[in-house]
Amino acid sequence: MVNAVEAVGLRKTYGSGPGAVVALDDVSLVLPRGTVAALLGPSGSGKSTLIKALGFVSPADTGTVLFEGKAVVRDGQALADLARLRRQHLGFVFQKANLTSFLNARENVEIACEFGGKRQARQRARELLSYLGVAAREKSYPEMLSGGEQQRVAIARALANEPSLILADEPTAALDGARSRSVMELFRKVAHDRGAAVLVVTHDHRALDVFDVLYEMEDGRLRPYARTVAAS
Repeated sequence: MVNAVEAVGLRKTYGSGPGAVVALDDVSLVLPRGTVAALLGPSGSGKSTLIKALGFVSPADTGTVLFEGKAVVRDGQALADLARLRRQHLGFVFQKANLTSFLNARENVEIACEFGGKRQARQRARELLSYLGVAAREKSYPEMLSGGEQQRVAIARALANEPSLILADEPTAALDGARSRSVMELFRKVAHDRGAAVLVVTHDHRALDVFDVLYEMEDGRLRPYARTVAAS
């Protein structure tokens, strides 16, 4: 199985001297395509820092990140065009959907398709909204959508460039239990149907059975999550 992303020995420190904070402490991680993984841990444990390093937003101080088998960041130095990699091969979903308020649901996805260099952007946007169960809302503006619907549109937008890797940072924090589980199940569907690797940062323990693998961070260190997930 092809690895979408692999991190080897990542270390990131904020500040210096006695007040320095080690956000990543020798973190190594492999995310194969077709896998949906959860990243748990308390606030301040390094989860968001890891997401930024894996998403080529804020590289670690030391260590290597490989994308589809090729080293692209080493010891804080870019070995490839990181902006192009993000634009063409990565998808991001955040706690807030952050949809453009003056564009309807279809247009929010359509513009992402165009930005990702995809042809027939309108058709692709409609296909993605249908895939995620919100086709009937394509002409609705963000303020007309429920929180769950907004996140479905945000996931559709993240899929616009057919990403190899999707990084989601607390995407269900503002949703109730039922809507949260629905969104988590969508991430599993995306990973398994479309062959993307999906890493979801979450504090929600109610839908952990959705994930193929669970990780936990504490004090900048990554380890397998202790809880056993029932086989699906």
